[in-house]
Amino acid sequence: MPSFDVVCEADMVEVKNAVEQSNKEITTRFDFKGSSAKVEQKENELTAYADADFQLSQVRDVLTNKLAKRKVDVRFLDEGKIEKIGGDKVKQVIKIKNGIETEDAKKIVRVIKDSKMKVQASIQGESVRVTGAKRDDLQAAMAMLRKDVADLPLEFNNFRD
Repeated sequence: MPSFDVVCEADMVEVKNAVEQSNKEITTRFDFKGSSAKVEQKENELTAYADADFQLSQVRDVLTNKLAKRKVDVRFLDEGKIEKIGGDKVKQVIKIKNGIETEDAKKIVRVIKDSKMKVQASIQGESVRVTGAKRDDLQAAMAMLRKDVADLPLEFNNFRD
Protein backbone atom coordinates (compact mmCIF):
# COMPACT_ATOMS: atom_id res chain seq x y z
CA MET A 1 0.00 0.00 0.00
CA PRO A 2 1.49 3.40 -0.97
CA SER A 3 2.52 5.64 1.93
CA PHE A 4 4.71 8.58 2.95
CA ASP A 5 5.88 10.22 6.16
CA VAL A 6 5.25 13.81 7.17
CA VAL A 7 8.28 15.08 9.13
CA CYS A 8 9.64 18.35 10.46
CA GLU A 9 13.44 18.17 10.37
CA ALA A 10 15.99 20.87 9.61
CA ASP A 11 19.06 20.05 7.51
CA MET A 12 21.68 20.35 10.26
CA VAL A 13 24.59 20.48 7.79
CA GLU A 14 23.08 23.57 6.17
CA VAL A 15 22.40 25.08 9.62
CA LYS A 16 26.07 24.58 10.55
CA ASN A 17 27.17 26.20 7.28
CA ALA A 18 24.81 29.14 7.88
CA VAL A 19 26.21 29.63 11.41
CA GLU A 20 29.79 29.63 10.08
CA GLN A 21 28.89 32.12 7.33
CA SER A 22 27.10 34.33 9.86
CA ASN A 23 30.15 34.40 12.13
CA LYS A 24 32.38 35.23 9.17
CA GLU A 25 30.13 38.14 8.15
CA ILE A 26 29.88 39.39 11.76
CA THR A 27 33.69 39.51 12.11
CA THR A 28 34.06 41.52 8.88
CA ARG A 29 31.22 44.00 9.34
CA PHE A 30 32.15 47.52 10.43
CA ASP A 31 29.29 47.93 12.94
CA PHE A 32 30.50 44.83 14.85
CA LYS A 33 34.18 45.92 15.09
CA GLY A 34 35.54 45.41 18.61
CA SER A 35 32.40 43.67 19.85
CA SER A 36 31.95 40.13 21.11
CA ALA A 37 29.06 39.36 18.74
CA LYS A 38 28.92 35.74 17.56
CA VAL A 39 26.68 32.71 17.05
CA GLU A 40 27.46 29.30 18.59
CA GLN A 41 25.88 25.94 17.81
CA LYS A 42 25.43 22.99 20.16
CA GLU A 43 23.38 20.04 18.87
CA ASN A 44 19.88 21.46 18.16
CA GLU A 45 20.52 24.80 19.83
CA LEU A 46 22.01 28.07 18.62
CA THR A 47 23.18 30.80 20.99
CA ALA A 48 23.56 34.38 19.75
CA TYR A 49 25.84 36.71 21.75
CA ALA A 50 26.14 40.51 21.44
CA ASP A 51 27.05 43.65 23.40
CA ALA A 52 23.56 45.19 23.35
CA ASP A 53 19.95 44.39 22.45
CA PHE A 54 20.19 46.24 19.15
CA GLN A 55 23.34 44.34 18.18
CA LEU A 56 21.64 41.08 19.11
CA SER A 57 18.80 41.83 16.72
CA GLN A 58 21.40 42.53 14.00
CA VAL A 59 23.09 39.19 14.72
CA ARG A 60 19.71 37.42 14.45
CA ASP A 61 19.03 39.19 11.14
CA VAL A 62 22.38 38.06 9.73
CA LEU A 63 21.68 34.49 10.90
CA THR A 64 18.17 34.33 9.43
CA ASN A 65 19.43 35.75 6.12
CA LYS A 66 22.15 33.12 5.91
CA LEU A 67 19.67 30.36 6.82
CA ALA A 68 17.26 31.56 4.13
CA LYS A 69 20.02 31.61 1.52
CA ARG A 70 20.87 28.02 2.43
CA LYS A 71 17.21 27.00 2.00
CA VAL A 72 16.64 26.29 5.71
CA ASP A 73 13.13 27.37 6.70
CA VAL A 74 13.25 29.97 9.48
CA ARG A 75 10.07 28.44 10.96
CA PHE A 76 12.40 25.80 12.45
CA LEU A 77 13.78 28.45 14.83
CA ASP A 78 12.20 28.85 18.25
CA GLU A 79 13.67 31.98 19.80
CA GLY A 80 14.03 32.11 23.57
CA LYS A 81 14.08 35.19 25.74
CA ILE A 82 17.02 37.61 25.83
CA GLU A 83 19.25 37.17 28.90
CA LYS A 84 21.86 39.54 30.36
CA ILE A 85 25.24 37.90 30.98
CA GLY A 86 27.34 40.42 32.87
CA GLY A 87 27.89 44.07 32.06
CA ASP A 88 26.01 45.11 28.95
CA LYS A 89 26.42 41.78 27.18
CA VAL A 90 23.33 39.79 26.21
CA LYS A 91 22.63 36.36 24.77
CA GLN A 92 19.65 34.58 23.27
CA VAL A 93 19.14 30.84 22.95
CA ILE A 94 17.46 29.77 19.70
CA LYS A 95 16.21 26.18 19.62
CA ILE A 96 15.93 24.29 16.33
CA LYS A 97 12.73 22.27 16.12
CA ASN A 98 13.22 18.64 15.18
CA GLY A 99 10.24 16.33 14.90
CA ILE A 100 6.54 17.04 15.05
CA GLU A 101 5.12 17.68 18.52
CA THR A 102 2.06 15.71 19.63
CA GLU A 103 -0.36 18.65 19.32
CA ASP A 104 0.82 19.42 15.79
CA ALA A 105 0.65 15.74 14.82
CA LYS A 106 -2.95 15.58 16.05
CA LYS A 107 -3.73 18.71 14.02
CA ILE A 108 -2.29 17.10 10.86
CA VAL A 109 -4.32 13.91 11.42
CA ARG A 110 -7.47 15.99 12.00
CA VAL A 111 -6.90 17.99 8.80
CA ILE A 112 -6.54 14.78 6.80
CA LYS A 113 -9.65 13.19 8.36
CA ASP A 114 -11.74 16.33 7.85
CA SER A 115 -10.78 16.45 4.16
CA LYS A 116 -12.73 13.21 3.48
CA MET A 117 -9.88 11.98 1.25
CA LYS A 118 -9.35 8.25 0.84
CA VAL A 119 -6.17 8.23 2.95
CA GLN A 120 -5.43 7.32 6.55
CA ALA A 121 -3.03 9.11 8.88
CA SER A 122 -1.36 7.70 11.97
CA ILE A 123 1.08 9.23 14.43
CA GLN A 124 4.42 7.37 14.53
CA GLY A 125 6.65 8.98 17.17
CA GLU A 126 7.80 12.34 15.80
CA SER A 127 6.30 11.85 12.34
CA VAL A 128 2.91 11.17 10.77
CA ARG A 129 2.49 8.27 8.33
CA VAL A 130 -0.11 8.75 5.61
CA THR A 131 -1.29 5.68 3.67
CA GLY A 132 -3.72 5.37 0.79
CA ALA A 133 -4.75 3.06 -2.03
CA LYS A 134 -3.64 5.34 -4.88
CA ARG A 135 -0.54 7.44 -5.45
CA ASP A 136 -2.72 10.33 -6.71
CA ASP A 137 -4.59 10.45 -3.38
CA LEU A 138 -1.27 10.73 -1.52
CA GLN A 139 -0.07 13.54 -3.79
CA ALA A 140 -3.36 15.38 -3.24
CA ALA A 141 -2.89 14.91 0.53
CA MET A 142 0.62 16.42 0.28
CA ALA A 143 -0.70 19.46 -1.58
CA MET A 144 -3.52 19.90 0.92
CA LEU A 145 -1.13 19.68 3.91
CA ARG A 146 1.22 22.27 2.36
CA LYS A 147 -1.74 24.63 2.01
CA ASP A 148 -3.62 23.98 5.27
CA VAL A 149 -0.73 23.56 7.74
CA ALA A 150 1.28 26.66 6.84
CA ASP A 151 2.60 27.33 10.36
CA LEU A 152 4.91 24.26 10.28
CA PRO A 153 7.83 23.63 7.90
CA LEU A 154 6.62 20.20 6.78
CA GLU A 155 8.65 17.84 4.65
CA PHE A 156 7.53 14.61 3.04
CA ASN A 157 9.87 11.64 2.85
CA ASN A 158 9.92 7.85 2.78
CA PHE A 159 7.47 7.78 -0.15
CA ARG A 160 6.65 4.13 -0.92
CA ASP A 161 4.69 2.85 -3.86
